[in-house]
Amino acid sequence: MERVSWQPLALLLLAAAAAVASGTEVGYDGRSMVIDGERRLLISGSIHYPRSTPEMWPDLIRKAKEGGLDAIETYVFWNGHEPRRRQYNFEGSYDIVRFFKEVQDAGMYAILRIGPYICGEWNYGGLPAWLRDISGMQFRMHNHPFEQEMETFTTLIVDKLKEAKMFAGQGGPIILSQIENEYGNVMDKLNNDESASEYIHWCAAMANKQNVGVPWIMCQQDQDVPPNVINTCNGFYCHDWFPKRTDIPKIWTENWTGWFKAWDKPDFHRSAEDIAFSVAMFFQTRGSLQNYYMYHGGTNFGRTSGGPYITTSYDYDAPLDEYGNIRQPKYGHLKDLHNVLKSMEKILLHGDYKDTTMGNTNVTVTKYTLDNSSACFISNKFDDKEVNVTLDNGATHAVPAWSVSILPDCKTVAYNSAKIKTQTSVMVKRPGVETVTDGLAWSWMPENLQPFMTDEKGNFRKNELLEQIATSGDQSDYLWYRTSFEHKGESNYKLHVNTTGHELYAFVNGKLVGRHYSPNGGFVFQMETPVKLHSGKNYISLLSATIGLKNYGALFEMMPAGIVGGPVKLVDTVTNTTAYDLSNSSWSYKAGLAGEYRETHLDKANDRSQWSGGLNGTIPVHRPFTWYKATFEAPAGEEPVVADLLGLGKGVVWVNGNNLGRYWPSYVAADMDGCQRCDYRGTFKAEGDGQKCLTGCNEPSQRFYHVPRSFIKAGEPNTMVLFEEAGGDPTRVSFHTVAVGAACAEAAEVGDEVALACSHGRTISSVDVASLGVARGKCGAYQGGCESKAALATFTAACVGKESCTVRHTEDFRAGSGCDSGVLTVQATC
Repeated sequence: MERVSWQPLALLLLAAAAAVASGTEVGYDGRSMVIDGERRLLISGSIHYPRSTPEMWPDLIRKAKEGGLDAIETYVFWNGHEPRRRQYNFEGSYDIVRFFKEVQDAGMYAILRIGPYICGEWNYGGLPAWLRDISGMQFRMHNHPFEQEMETFTTLIVDKLKEAKMFAGQGGPIILSQIENEYGNVMDKLNNDESASEYIHWCAAMANKQNVGVPWIMCQQDQDVPPNVINTCNGFYCHDWFPKRTDIPKIWTENWTGWFKAWDKPDFHRSAEDIAFSVAMFFQTRGSLQNYYMYHGGTNFGRTSGGPYITTSYDYDAPLDEYGNIRQPKYGHLKDLHNVLKSMEKILLHGDYKDTTMGNTNVTVTKYTLDNSSACFISNKFDDKEVNVTLDNGATHAVPAWSVSILPDCKTVAYNSAKIKTQTSVMVKRPGVETVTDGLAWSWMPENLQPFMTDEKGNFRKNELLEQIATSGDQSDYLWYRTSFEHKGESNYKLHVNTTGHELYAFVNGKLVGRHYSPNGGFVFQMETPVKLHSGKNYISLLSATIGLKNYGALFEMMPAGIVGGPVKLVDTVTNTTAYDLSNSSWSYKAGLAGEYRETHLDKANDRSQWSGGLNGTIPVHRPFTWYKATFEAPAGEEPVVADLLGLGKGVVWVNGNNLGRYWPSYVAADMDGCQRCDYRGTFKAEGDGQKCLTGCNEPSQRFYHVPRSFIKAGEPNTMVLFEEAGGDPTRVSFHTVAVGAACAEAAEVGDEVALACSHGRTISSVDVASLGVARGKCGAYQGGCESKAALATFTAACVGKESCTVRHTEDFRAGSGCDSGVLTVQATC
């Protein structure tokens, strides 16, 4: 039997020497984090403060704690906090100190992932675009310009949190800090191994120089690990992963609860059974700290989504959905797992352990022993068969395929990852009370394109086609490239533009002549469109648009955007040869749109005369480059609110001046094989072959857009403003609230309890199904089975009119039903 020895705490604790008496000492050894001298088994979940609102934070954190979490983990968003060099933003959703105080007030720990590169499907991976303006800058390499800026920002964040006494040694919640992020994934692809190694060791030294009094971690840093940090794992599974050194604990910083969504992709779903399987195996194999990425995904408000082509929704199929609702059964099934694991904390972190393969490496029994007690895990990694396993006490246990059974006493199964005992909730979107039969009353305003239809009044000129991100500083999605030239007579040509995307509009002499966007993943395309030139001066205006900047990969910041280099040329329609190459003409540059400069989205009083109501209340639709405005009343109650933007093309939406993000409901998700099959058994994949459990194929990539309650004013009119870039029909826009519609639960054995619950104060209006052995269908639409009148009557009496209820499955439900066997299935409507 292998024994892991307890190392002297004097050699392991990293607590700050100046910690006040009320502070918490944080260290680690080879088995776990050590907090105030005690080894701790920790469950954490990622909640990103700018992907929600301050008003949502307490509820999200409370639900996380009630779900069995000990800690909240978050990235720090450099480009959100420092959008322009030395101009800082710590207000509203970027009030990081307030966020950590909310965590502290909830009695939870916190994990601070400074990065400051974060990936996170966040625009430019969190790095500010203005870094590119600094001479000699090389991102994430050993060079003074980058390291100076990185240290300046890291020190700023650390000092701000120290001032607020947020680190554990000061009595605050932060027990771990991270520097850099997933650098090990790209080190060997940077074409300079020496610089990469020097950089990552510099990062560790710089971080430790901050004297935060808690350990520093580096996730995915499996090669070239600096000696004074903890390397950790990210992925769907980390049970087979172990840290590089035996004196540091096994930590899983990102257990991906789902996957992010791109505009051309359907929705990814990772089953509750598979996530529980991965967590159980991690703790079976000496895991000590596990973090769900994400526990609440939230929303990419404004221009924060990266990619390119990542949607505004960052739901991530997390235990708390985009709007903060509890996602069942994922939330409850994991909560049950957390409770079992916590009951075994001491034996898992102090006990001897022995792994025994049961005739096949796919079946493993792990036994922990401490003093006179023992605890067991039985894992079955077969994805196609159940196995019977006999323990050394003679008891035989059936373990379903792709599951882990946990026996806290090595006798009785307290939890199996494949057997869900919590309810399944079907979320529904109900029309908001403010939407009337005739819909919202809209007014409209054309985007003023006239100033951009010539090459005058630009910010500057250049005799070349420049890269968009560096030129615009990423202060807008849009950059105008404009030029003019003299032409003799009238002629027809093809305008040819080669661009690195992501989207392009072409105007010739003030008229829109072409629009094109790149397929996701390529971002290099050619536009060819017929044009007619007149005699004299002709103007060509090209509007290039980005749809989120790249956030991941080696040298990701070098991925260009815009019409850099071109060529831009006029092609003879007869000979198909270049008649004019305009690439090195004098180009005038201007970032942004007129409406952005005017801040049209704020609906300022002095601009209201510019809006038109339309003849007889009608407005022009399917008209590109148009602003629309409507007022609406706040839906009653506290349920989350969403805007249904079906019918629109592509653009941006604001409510009361708050940017909800980009919309693009006209982009239809691809039809993928994973939409036709879903089975929790087997390795979950989000990329490549073998994807499964997808929904939303051949549907709008994103139809619904979160409107946080704090953005809405109760009892007075609220204003929605749309900038419709591509052309759509705003008259189809409506508002909905989101809550549990159907609640379903099962009881496999007599004596099991069945618990049902609605949300946001709604009560159960009816019990629709109480059957022993449902034949087919999903929650909300069960069919067949053997109905138990006794069960239906009992559940109806106990549940109708209540927000929640719990009923025990009894033999009486079978009596007189004619049902010999079968799982009891109950379905209720909220």
